[in-house]
Amino acid sequence: MERYTADQITAVTFEESVRARPAMYFRVGRDGPELPTEVLRTVVWDALHHRDGTHGQVSVEINSDLSFTVVDDQPHTADDSGLPFPGFHGSLLDRERWAPAAAAALSGRTLIEVWVDGRGYRQELAGSTPGGPWEEFATPEANGTRTTFELDPAYCAPAEAIAWNLIPSEVLGEGCDRCTFPIAVEIRELRAESEELS
Repeated sequence: MERYTADQITAVTFEESVRARPAMYFRVGRDGPELPTEVLRTVVWDALHHRDGTHGQVSVEINSDLSFTVVDDQPHTADDSGLPFPGFHGSLLDRERWAPAAAAALSGRTLIEVWVDGRGYRQELAGSTPGGPWEEFATPEANGTRTTFELDPAYCAPAEAIAWNLIPSEVLGEGCDRCTFPIAVEIRELRAESEELS
């Protein structure tokens, strides 16, 4: 049996792990042209599946070939005073939701907004690392999360893009087809609108 010593073991951060082996998180390697689509699908799957076993409501905006926004109604983990628990690297990325943190690791910029009992908190990240402390803002929403991911174009292979004309059934994930109640996923394709404006 081969033995290892401590100096042969290298500890890597979560972000380094995701960037080195994206297929472990998104089922597609770095050179796979479908990687941006799989990142989107994984984040939507996470948003739909609440920790209590129920399904939530999700809306998706595809902003550009490598940028998308996901809004969900999943409650954020909060402390007794109602403040969000710090997540990955002390950010607003909830520790109990690995998919948005993994997507942030492949992003050049991530903007996350969470609503906890009617109070809003916003933070910008570089990768999954906070660019500064979160700030509070007024929100009419009770609970949920809105996250915009701008996937790193230097990381993605040339010409990679989120698939066009995605329909809700393509982002639901395994097991969702067996649910007996309606699952709401709204997808807005904004790329065509931005092309018309330019």
